[in-house]
Amino acid sequence: MIRKLVSVFLLLIGSTAFSQGLKSTGEPVFKVGEKLQYRLRYGFIIAAEASIRVEETTAIFDNKPVYHLIAEGGTAGTFSVFYKVRNRYDSYIDQLTMSPYLYKENIREANYRRSDQARFYQDEKKVVSKKGTFKSNGQLFDVVSAYYFARNLNISKLSEGDKFSMDYFLNDGISNMEVQYIGKEVVKTALGLIRCIKFSPSIQPGRIFRKNSKLYLWITDDANRIPVKAQVELLVGAVTLELISAEGLKHAL
Repeated sequence: MIRKLVSVFLLLIGSTAFSQGLKSTGEPVFKVGEKLQYRLRYGFIIAAEASIRVEETTAIFDNKPVYHLIAEGGTAGTFSVFYKVRNRYDSYIDQLTMSPYLYKENIREANYRRSDQARFYQDEKKVVSKKGTFKSNGQLFDVVSAYYFARNLNISKLSEGDKFSMDYFLNDGISNMEVQYIGKEVVKTALGLIRCIKFSPSIQPGRIFRKNSKLYLWITDDANRIPVKAQVELLVGAVTLELISAEGLKHAL
């Protein structure tokens, strides 16, 4: 169960990942130095902690400058005693298009270790990893780059009930996520009351989720577009992701 809880992190953080039919707002809503920190609660227990940040890099892909995105997560408190998890995910994205060039992951879960990477070729609509070559009908993302790309989409024309989708690469395969716009709400957070936009991304039933499990995501209704809360039902109980700190934001929260 502990391993499953931590695996939910990327799904929750990256679940703003919808793009089909929406256009970018232009200039990025984030900047180098931004860092967001979250905690993951299983019921009333703090099960894990995570951070996601933007770092400067001298790396160049296809003769273009990139942003270096880093997401890290691991078990916390007593959960670490029984099953220690320390995972890291890196994504290098084009500074103009927000599309990924390279995705890397370093998984450390108890005695299990895994390191992998995937190279994206947007013009050919394919991604190449250690497990092979995978193709898509549209623009491709990893779950980290998808989150930053989605933050820059113009969602001002959305109406309640509207749905959008996108393809993303995870676990050596390409998946599709559909997201429905629910409406607007004010959410109580560790940083105070925040006006938010609410979405419901689709999830696949299986070892973690029930057949009728629902995932809800709240992002700030401002120029930052950062997720402040997410909640998903599991086979047993529910998990809540909460924003606990935000540093280096481009715009006032």
